[in-house]
Amino acid sequence: MSSIDLGNRLRYVRIANNLSQRELAKRAGVTNSTISLIESNSTNPSVGALKRILDGIPIGLAEFFAIEPDRRTKAFYSADELTEIGKGPISYRQVGDNLFGRALQILKERYEPGSGTGQIPLVHDGEEGGIILSGHLEVTVDDERKILGPGDAYYFESRRPHRFRCVGPVACELVSACTPPTF
Repeated sequence: MSSIDLGNRLRYVRIANNLSQRELAKRAGVTNSTISLIESNSTNPSVGALKRILDGIPIGLAEFFAIEPDRRTKAFYSADELTEIGKGPISYRQVGDNLFGRALQILKERYEPGSGTGQIPLVHDGEEGGIILSGHLEVTVDDERKILGPGDAYYFESRRPHRFRCVGPVACELVSACTPPTF
């Protein structure tokens, strides 16, 4: 299975079925980090584990491997063409609906006041960065914590434990990019 890009294929199928990583993990009986690690190609699941995850969509193994996602050459996207891949108090609006085979993910993020990525730090391969457009975002990387405001930015290797939280009375909006795509 190593010659097939399982991570991007799983992400493509999950998004096509309007599922968040959390929802798929819940349906499949695995942790959210398991889905994240597979989608970032940080780990390859066993055939049994992949089948259990695909049952949560639901899609069979044969159909999963037969999918040939469209390779769009579209270069421009209007605001209403951004694909919502988040649910709840954090909105992730992705540039492009199909990142299959792509190395970069660009998001317009919105955190409602008090919302964040949780107490457990995120860790995955790659790099990520962002620029705050409005509001204030507390960014923790390793043991460093900084509150960023409009015009401030962050950029770090994603293997460093990190998390994000909106602080203050107004929502925080930012534009971020990560490689490889992690959602």
